[in-house]
Parts: sequence; structure tokens; C-alpha cells
Amino acid sequence: MDSFHDLIYGMSTKIGLGREAPFYFNMSLSVGDNPDIVKENRIAFFSKLGLNPGKVAIQKQIHSDIVTVIDSPELNVGESDAMVTNQKGIALAVSTADCAPVMIYDIENKVIAAVHSGWQGTLKQITLKTLEVMRERFGSQPENMAAYIGPSISQKNYEVGPEFKNMFDAKYLLTKNGKLYLDVKKANFDMLIKSGIKESHIQVSNMCSYAEKDILHSYRRDGKKSGRAFAVIALKEE
Repeated sequence: MDSFHDLIYGMSTKIGLGREAPFYFNMSLSVGDNPDIVKENRIAFFSKLGLNPGKVAIQKQIHSDIVTVIDSPELNVGESDAMVTNQKGIALAVSTADCAPVMIYDIENKVIAAVHSGWQGTLKQITLKTLEVMRERFGSQPENMAAYIGPSISQKNYEVGPEFKNMFDAKYLLTKNGKLYLDVKKANFDMLIKSGIKESHIQVSNMCSYAEKDILHSYRRDGKKSGRAFAVIALKEE
């Protein structure tokens, strides 16, 4: 995404404003952190990216396949797990602490999307459904799109139960020492490819939220007191 000069993109980390355990530099109001501190964190992060904190769309994520089209900035979008807009200056924020943030850009029509895709969203194919909304609403075509799958938990650290064998294609599952591991990044990458986006237009972060304990939040690693990161994308205002 860095090669597109008309975009603003960024993802927060655990590090910022000298925040300490357990929440660190946390963006979520729903994990037990002090709301005033969270608001300070958000303002600092958005401002660092050159974004207006009052023009950031934040959804209530419920691990669904609901896609919301944003026509005006609202800090509380409602329940959904993906947002799409063609409005310049409106940032779309995805909260994550292991789940994959998928950012999509229609270069031709100037449309952006931010997707929150954990195992449930992946199973429900929310990334594909977001692309369908972009096509239906804005005429977006895959040959004109670029995508980025941000830092999230890697397969080697994402152990799941045996029931996942009946839920996901075997190519996304690894069996090792009697345990089963899921590759969420690969599943979302394949959805982007299936939609027709060129492989050369897709970038996948190799950072693992679970492994990068000094940098990234991880619910799987830290439990209920894990903070949350924001991945944000916006079309620059002229």
C-alpha cells in the first residue's frame, strides 16, 4: 500500500505514549482499559498518520460477514466486520489482536475497504463478500485492485480444534504432533486470487502477532487483557 501516494495506511503496535502492561498502546474500548487513555491513544495514532480523529469510521466487530458502506464519518458505525467507502478523508479502522486485517484499494475508481477476518470471518468468506459489495456499489473490477493482508497470527501459532477439519479445506490446515493449525492469511489470500486480483497486486505481511510479543497485541498469547491494534486506511483529501 505504501506505493500509492493517494492513500494513507498504518497499523498501530503495542508501543506508544509510554503505555505499560497489561493493555499497552491499546485502541479498544471493550477490553477493560481506561476509556480516557484509549481515546488519548486513538488521537495520538490518528494524528501521527495525519488523519482527523473525528473522521474515522469504527465498527462494532462481531466476527460476521456484514459489510457496511460508509457515506459519512461516524465513530460508531454499528455491527459489521468490513467497511467500504469512496469518500476522501474518511478513514476506515479495523481492530485486531490476531485476526487478519485485509485492506483493499480500487485504484481506478478510488474506493477502499477495510476487512476484519478471523477464523469466523474467513469461514464466512467476508473478504470475497466485501469485494462483491465494491463491485456492485462502485463498479470495482479485480484487475484494478490491490490488497494488503496485515500482521496477524501465523499458522504455526494458531492451534485449533478437530472440528475445523469439517470447516476448512485441508490445504489451510496443518497437522503436527497430533495438533491442528489453521492458516487464516493463506485462506484470505486465496479469496483475493479467486476474485481475480493479480497476485502481483497482493502483499501479505510475514509478521505474526503471537510471535512478535514485544511489538504486537495477541489475544491468543495474552488472553482477555490483551490490547487491540488499529489497522486504518483512508483516501487522502485533495
